Amino acid sequence: MLPRAVPGPLWAVLKRVLLALAILVLSAVIVYLGRNGYRDSSGKPIGWLTAFYYATVTLSTTGYGDVVPVSDSARLVNTLVVTPLRVMFLLVLVGTTLEVLTERTRNVWRQDRWRSKVRDHTVVVGYGTKGSSAVQTLLKNGHSPDSIVVVDTDPARIAEANRRGLVGVVGDGSRSEVLERAEITKARHVVISAERDDTAVLATLTVRRLTRRATIVASVREAENAPLLRESGATSVVTTSDTAGQLLGVATISPKVSQVVQDLLSYGDGLELLDRPADSRDVGKEPRAVKEPVLAVIRGSRTMRYDDVAIGTIQLTDRLVVVRSVHDHRTDPVPHRDTGSGRPPTPR
Repeated sequence: MLPRAVPGPLWAVLKRVLLALAILVLSAVIVYLGRNGYRDSSGKPIGWLTAFYYATVTLSTTGYGDVVPVSDSARLVNTLVVTPLRVMFLLVLVGTTLEVLTERTRNVWRQDRWRSKVRDHTVVVGYGTKGSSAVQTLLKNGHSPDSIVVVDTDPARIAEANRRGLVGVVGDGSRSEVLERAEITKARHVVISAERDDTAVLATLTVRRLTRRATIVASVREAENAPLLRESGATSVVTTSDTAGQLLGVATISPKVSQVVQDLLSYGDGLELLDRPADSRDVGKEPRAVKEPVLAVIRGSRTMRYDDVAIGTIQLTDRLVVVRSVHDHRTDPVPHRDTGSGRPPTPR
Protein backbone atom coordinates (compact mmCIF):
# COMPACT_ATOMS: atom_id res chain seq x y z
CA MET A 1 0.00 0.00 0.00
CA LEU A 2 1.65 3.19 -1.21
CA PRO A 3 0.66 6.50 0.39
CA ARG A 4 -1.87 8.56 -1.54
CA ALA A 5 -4.80 10.86 -0.87
CA VAL A 6 -8.04 8.83 -0.84
CA PRO A 7 -11.30 10.86 -0.83
CA GLY A 8 -14.29 9.52 1.06
CA PRO A 9 -16.96 7.64 -0.94
CA LEU A 10 -19.61 10.30 -0.26
CA TRP A 11 -17.38 13.09 -1.55
CA ALA A 12 -16.40 11.02 -4.61
CA VAL A 13 -20.07 10.47 -5.55
CA LEU A 14 -21.02 14.08 -4.77
CA LYS A 15 -18.18 15.38 -6.93
CA ARG A 16 -19.34 13.31 -9.90
CA VAL A 17 -22.96 14.43 -9.46
CA LEU A 18 -21.94 18.10 -9.31
CA LEU A 19 -19.78 17.71 -12.42
CA ALA A 20 -22.64 16.02 -14.31
CA LEU A 21 -25.04 18.80 -13.30
CA ALA A 22 -22.54 21.42 -14.40
CA ILE A 23 -22.25 19.82 -17.84
CA LEU A 24 -26.05 19.62 -18.07
CA VAL A 25 -26.50 23.29 -17.16
CA LEU A 26 -23.77 24.35 -19.61
CA SER A 27 -25.44 22.41 -22.42
CA ALA A 28 -28.86 23.91 -21.61
CA VAL A 29 -27.42 27.42 -21.63
CA ILE A 30 -25.78 26.81 -25.03
CA VAL A 31 -29.08 25.53 -26.46
CA TYR A 32 -31.05 28.44 -25.03
CA LEU A 33 -28.62 31.02 -26.39
CA GLY A 34 -29.03 29.48 -29.85
CA ARG A 35 -32.75 28.76 -29.45
CA ASN A 36 -33.64 30.39 -32.78
CA GLY A 37 -31.80 27.59 -34.55
CA TYR A 38 -33.93 24.83 -32.97
CA ARG A 39 -37.44 23.62 -33.79
CA ASP A 40 -39.93 21.96 -31.43
CA SER A 41 -42.37 19.52 -33.06
CA SER A 42 -45.14 20.96 -30.86
CA GLY A 43 -44.65 24.35 -32.50
CA LYS A 44 -43.90 26.10 -29.21
CA PRO A 45 -40.93 28.51 -28.92
CA ILE A 46 -37.76 27.18 -27.28
CA GLY A 47 -37.66 28.26 -23.63
CA TRP A 48 -35.54 27.31 -20.62
CA LEU A 49 -37.57 24.16 -19.91
CA THR A 50 -37.23 22.95 -23.48
CA ALA A 51 -33.52 23.81 -23.48
CA PHE A 52 -32.98 21.67 -20.35
CA TYR A 53 -35.15 18.93 -21.83
CA TYR A 54 -33.14 18.87 -25.06
CA ALA A 55 -29.83 18.94 -23.15
CA THR A 56 -30.96 16.03 -20.96
CA VAL A 57 -32.10 13.72 -23.76
CA THR A 58 -29.08 14.66 -25.87
CA LEU A 59 -26.44 14.11 -23.17
CA SER A 60 -28.05 10.81 -22.17
CA THR A 61 -28.09 9.75 -25.87
CA THR A 62 -31.86 9.15 -25.66
CA GLY A 63 -32.70 11.56 -28.53
CA TYR A 64 -36.50 11.51 -28.96
CA GLY A 65 -36.28 13.75 -32.04
CA ASP A 66 -39.07 16.14 -31.03
CA VAL A 67 -36.58 19.02 -30.62
CA VAL A 68 -33.97 19.27 -33.37
CA PRO A 69 -31.39 21.78 -34.59
CA VAL A 70 -32.41 23.18 -37.97
CA SER A 71 -30.02 26.07 -38.63
CA ASP A 72 -26.43 25.62 -39.73
CA SER A 73 -25.10 27.43 -36.64
CA ALA A 74 -27.12 25.20 -34.27
CA ARG A 75 -25.88 22.06 -36.02
CA LEU A 76 -22.29 23.33 -35.90
CA VAL A 77 -22.59 24.02 -32.15
CA ASN A 78 -24.01 20.53 -31.62
CA THR A 79 -21.14 19.02 -33.56
CA LEU A 80 -18.28 20.97 -31.95
CA VAL A 81 -19.62 21.66 -28.44
CA VAL A 82 -22.61 19.54 -27.44
CA THR A 83 -21.14 16.25 -28.69
CA PRO A 84 -17.90 16.63 -26.64
CA LEU A 85 -20.04 17.57 -23.64
CA ARG A 86 -22.08 14.41 -24.23
CA VAL A 87 -18.89 12.33 -24.15
CA MET A 88 -17.76 14.05 -20.94
CA PHE A 89 -21.19 13.47 -19.39
CA LEU A 90 -21.04 9.75 -20.16
CA LEU A 91 -17.50 9.49 -18.82
CA VAL A 92 -18.63 11.07 -15.56
CA LEU A 93 -21.52 8.64 -15.27
CA VAL A 94 -19.36 5.58 -15.88
CA GLY A 95 -16.29 7.06 -14.15
CA THR A 96 -16.73 4.95 -11.03
CA THR A 97 -16.76 1.76 -13.06
CA LEU A 98 -13.73 2.84 -15.06
CA GLU A 99 -11.91 3.75 -11.87
CA VAL A 100 -12.52 0.32 -10.39
CA LEU A 101 -11.30 -1.34 -13.57
CA THR A 102 -8.14 0.75 -13.77
CA GLU A 103 -7.33 0.93 -10.04
CA ARG A 104 -5.60 -2.44 -9.94
CA THR A 105 -3.51 -1.60 -13.00
CA ARG A 106 -2.49 1.76 -11.52
CA ASN A 107 -1.57 0.14 -8.21
CA VAL A 108 0.56 -2.51 -9.91
CA TRP A 109 2.31 0.18 -11.96
CA ARG A 110 2.99 2.33 -8.89
CA GLN A 111 4.29 -0.65 -6.91
CA ASP A 112 6.59 -1.77 -9.72
CA ARG A 113 7.91 1.78 -10.05
CA TRP A 114 8.52 1.99 -6.29
CA ARG A 115 10.33 -1.36 -6.21
CA SER A 116 12.62 -0.32 -9.04
CA LYS A 117 13.69 2.83 -7.17
CA VAL A 118 13.79 1.89 -3.48
CA ARG A 119 17.29 1.47 -2.00
CA ASP A 120 18.82 1.61 1.51
CA HIS A 121 15.43 2.12 3.15
CA THR A 122 14.28 1.28 6.68
CA VAL A 123 11.75 -1.48 7.31
CA VAL A 124 9.72 -1.26 10.52
CA VAL A 125 8.07 -4.55 11.52
CA GLY A 126 5.17 -3.75 13.83
CA TYR A 127 3.48 -0.34 13.85
CA GLY A 128 2.14 -0.28 17.38
CA THR A 129 3.22 2.18 20.08
CA LYS A 130 6.90 1.26 19.84
CA GLY A 131 6.98 1.13 16.06
CA SER A 132 5.19 4.45 15.54
CA SER A 133 7.49 6.13 18.09
CA ALA A 134 10.53 4.75 16.26
CA VAL A 135 9.18 6.09 12.97
CA GLN A 136 8.54 9.49 14.54
CA THR A 137 12.14 9.64 15.72
CA LEU A 138 13.42 8.65 12.28
CA LEU A 139 11.33 11.37 10.64
CA LYS A 140 12.62 13.98 13.08
CA ASN A 141 16.13 12.76 12.37
CA GLY A 142 15.76 13.70 8.71
CA HIS A 143 14.61 10.43 7.15
CA SER A 144 12.14 11.03 4.35
CA PRO A 145 8.76 9.25 4.62
CA ASP A 146 9.31 7.42 1.32
CA SER A 147 12.44 5.80 2.76
CA ILE A 148 10.47 4.00 5.50
CA VAL A 149 8.38 0.86 4.94
CA VAL A 150 5.99 -0.34 7.64
CA VAL A 151 4.91 -3.98 7.97
CA ASP A 152 1.93 -4.85 10.16
CA THR A 153 -0.94 -7.33 10.21
CA ASP A 154 -3.52 -4.61 10.99
CA PRO A 155 -4.81 -2.80 7.87
CA ALA A 156 -5.90 0.15 10.03
CA ARG A 157 -2.31 0.69 11.19
CA ILE A 158 -1.05 0.50 7.63
CA ALA A 159 -3.68 3.05 6.60
CA GLU A 160 -2.42 5.33 9.38
CA ALA A 161 1.14 4.88 8.12
CA ASN A 162 -0.02 5.78 4.60
CA ARG A 163 -1.56 8.98 5.93
CA ARG A 164 1.89 9.92 7.24
CA GLY A 165 3.37 9.36 3.80
CA LEU A 166 4.89 5.93 4.55
CA VAL A 167 4.77 2.83 2.40
CA GLY A 168 2.90 0.00 4.09
CA VAL A 169 2.73 -3.78 3.69
CA VAL A 170 -0.15 -5.68 5.27
CA GLY A 171 1.02 -9.05 6.56
CA ASP A 172 2.98 -11.00 9.13
CA GLY A 173 6.50 -9.58 9.42
CA SER A 174 7.90 -13.01 10.30
CA ARG A 175 6.96 -14.45 6.91
CA SER A 176 9.44 -14.36 4.04
CA GLU A 177 6.95 -13.45 1.31
CA VAL A 178 5.72 -10.45 3.30
CA LEU A 179 9.24 -9.16 3.95
CA GLU A 180 10.13 -9.66 0.29
CA ARG A 181 7.24 -7.36 -0.66
CA ALA A 182 8.92 -4.77 1.56
CA GLU A 183 12.13 -5.25 -0.49
CA ILE A 184 13.98 -6.43 2.63
CA THR A 185 17.06 -7.46 0.64
CA LYS A 186 17.64 -3.80 -0.32
CA ALA A 187 17.04 -2.39 3.18
CA ARG A 188 19.79 -0.74 5.19
CA HIS A 189 18.02 -0.89 8.58
CA VAL A 190 15.29 -3.12 10.03
CA VAL A 191 13.40 -2.17 13.18
CA ILE A 192 11.51 -5.05 14.80
CA SER A 193 8.94 -3.81 17.30
CA ALA A 194 6.64 -6.81 17.57
CA GLU A 195 4.22 -7.01 20.48
CA ARG A 196 5.33 -10.54 21.44
CA ASP A 197 8.88 -11.69 22.12
CA ASP A 198 8.48 -14.96 20.22
CA THR A 199 7.26 -13.01 17.18
CA ALA A 200 10.28 -10.70 17.46
CA VAL A 201 12.66 -13.69 17.53
CA LEU A 202 11.00 -15.35 14.53
CA ALA A 203 10.97 -12.06 12.59
CA THR A 204 14.67 -11.52 13.36
CA LEU A 205 15.56 -15.02 12.16
CA THR A 206 13.59 -14.50 8.96
CA VAL A 207 15.11 -11.09 8.25
CA ARG A 208 18.64 -12.32 8.87
CA ARG A 209 18.07 -15.29 6.58
CA LEU A 210 16.96 -12.95 3.78
CA THR A 211 19.66 -10.31 4.20
CA ARG A 212 23.09 -10.12 5.81
CA ARG A 213 23.76 -6.46 5.11
CA ALA A 214 20.93 -4.85 7.07
CA THR A 215 21.30 -3.59 10.63
CA ILE A 216 18.59 -5.17 12.79
CA VAL A 217 17.35 -3.33 15.87
CA ALA A 218 14.81 -5.33 17.88
CA SER A 219 12.84 -4.84 21.07
CA VAL A 220 11.76 -7.44 23.62
CA ARG A 221 9.66 -7.23 26.75
CA GLU A 222 11.69 -9.59 28.91
CA ALA A 223 15.47 -9.34 29.41
CA GLU A 224 15.85 -13.14 29.38
CA ASN A 225 14.88 -13.13 25.69
CA ALA A 226 17.50 -10.55 24.67
CA PRO A 227 20.35 -13.12 24.23
CA LEU A 228 18.07 -15.22 22.04
CA LEU A 229 17.43 -12.22 19.79
CA ARG A 230 21.16 -11.51 19.51
CA GLU A 231 21.81 -15.14 18.61
CA SER A 232 19.07 -14.85 15.99
CA GLY A 233 20.97 -12.07 14.27
CA ALA A 234 19.86 -8.82 15.91
CA THR A 235 22.53 -6.13 15.85
CA SER A 236 21.06 -4.29 18.82
CA VAL A 237 18.39 -5.28 21.35
CA VAL A 238 16.28 -2.96 23.51
CA THR A 239 14.55 -4.45 26.55
CA THR A 240 11.40 -2.39 26.98
CA SER A 241 10.22 -3.72 30.35
CA ASP A 242 13.64 -3.34 32.03
CA THR A 243 14.18 0.09 30.50
CA ALA A 244 10.77 1.31 31.64
CA GLY A 245 11.28 -0.21 35.08
CA GLN A 246 14.69 1.40 35.50
CA LEU A 247 13.27 4.76 34.44
CA LEU A 248 10.48 4.39 36.99
CA GLY A 249 13.05 3.62 39.68
CA VAL A 250 15.15 6.65 38.72
CA ALA A 251 12.04 8.83 38.75
CA THR A 252 11.19 7.60 42.23
CA ILE A 253 14.67 8.30 43.60
CA SER A 254 15.35 11.49 41.66
CA PRO A 255 12.56 12.94 39.50
CA LYS A 256 14.86 15.61 38.05
CA VAL A 257 17.30 12.99 36.78
CA SER A 258 14.47 11.09 35.10
CA GLN A 259 13.44 14.29 33.33
CA VAL A 260 16.95 14.65 31.92
CA VAL A 261 16.94 11.01 30.80
CA GLN A 262 13.61 11.47 29.03
CA ASP A 263 14.95 14.65 27.47
CA LEU A 264 17.91 12.70 26.08
CA LEU A 265 15.62 10.01 24.70
CA SER A 266 13.28 12.51 23.00
CA TYR A 267 14.91 13.55 19.76
CA GLY A 268 14.35 17.18 18.77
CA ASP A 269 13.68 18.53 22.28
CA GLY A 270 16.29 20.00 24.60
CA LEU A 271 19.28 17.66 24.85
CA GLU A 272 20.26 14.98 22.38
CA LEU A 273 22.56 11.98 22.34
CA LEU A 274 24.58 12.31 19.17
CA ASP A 275 26.78 9.72 17.48
CA ARG A 276 29.32 11.64 15.38
CA PRO A 277 32.72 10.92 13.85
CA ALA A 278 35.79 12.37 15.54
CA ASP A 279 37.35 15.35 13.75
CA SER A 280 40.77 16.97 13.80
CA ARG A 281 39.91 19.02 16.89
CA ASP A 282 39.23 15.84 18.89
CA VAL A 283 42.22 13.75 17.81
CA GLY A 284 44.89 13.33 20.50
CA LYS A 285 42.61 14.41 23.34
CA GLU A 286 41.15 12.39 26.16
CA PRO A 287 37.34 12.16 26.15
CA ARG A 288 37.12 14.54 29.15
CA ALA A 289 39.01 17.21 27.19
CA VAL A 290 36.49 17.40 24.33
CA LYS A 291 34.23 20.45 24.34
CA GLU A 292 31.04 18.39 24.30
CA PRO A 293 30.39 15.83 27.05
CA VAL A 294 31.59 12.50 25.68
CA LEU A 295 29.75 9.48 27.06
CA ALA A 296 31.36 6.76 24.96
CA VAL A 297 33.90 6.14 22.23
CA ILE A 298 33.15 3.67 19.41
CA ARG A 299 36.33 2.14 18.04
CA GLY A 300 35.75 -0.47 15.39
CA SER A 301 33.12 -2.84 16.74
CA ARG A 302 33.90 -1.97 20.37
CA THR A 303 32.02 0.63 22.43
CA MET A 304 33.95 2.00 25.43
CA ARG A 305 32.72 4.30 28.18
CA TYR A 306 34.40 7.68 28.55
CA ASP A 307 36.35 6.50 31.63
CA ASP A 308 37.69 3.32 30.01
CA VAL A 309 41.50 3.43 30.27
CA ALA A 310 41.73 1.47 27.01
CA ILE A 311 40.63 4.55 25.09
CA GLY A 312 43.83 6.48 25.70
CA THR A 313 43.37 9.40 23.34
CA ILE A 314 40.80 9.86 20.60
CA GLN A 315 41.73 8.65 17.12
CA LEU A 316 40.54 9.95 13.77
CA THR A 317 38.72 6.69 13.03
CA ASP A 318 36.71 6.83 16.28
CA ARG A 319 33.09 7.78 16.64
CA LEU A 320 31.97 9.71 19.70
CA VAL A 321 28.68 9.51 21.56
CA VAL A 322 28.22 13.03 22.88
CA VAL A 323 25.53 15.14 24.54
CA ARG A 324 24.53 18.26 22.67
CA SER A 325 21.65 20.71 22.95
CA VAL A 326 19.22 20.95 20.07
CA HIS A 327 20.08 24.64 19.65
CA ASP A 328 23.78 23.90 19.27
CA HIS A 329 23.07 21.01 16.93
CA ARG A 330 21.08 23.26 14.56
CA THR A 331 23.19 26.40 14.67
CA ASP A 332 26.74 25.13 15.18
CA PRO A 333 27.15 21.69 13.59
CA VAL A 334 30.43 19.96 14.28
CA PRO A 335 32.47 19.43 11.11
CA HIS A 336 32.89 15.76 10.34
CA ARG A 337 34.91 13.86 7.85
CA ASP A 338 33.28 11.97 5.00
CA THR A 339 32.64 8.36 6.02
CA GLY A 340 31.45 7.37 2.58
CA SER A 341 27.84 7.02 3.64
CA GLY A 342 26.87 10.58 2.81
CA ARG A 343 24.97 10.78 6.11
CA PRO A 344 25.26 13.39 8.86
CA PRO A 345 25.96 12.54 12.52
CA THR A 346 23.37 10.13 13.83
CA PRO A 347 21.31 11.07 16.92
CA ARG A 348 20.78 8.11 19.24
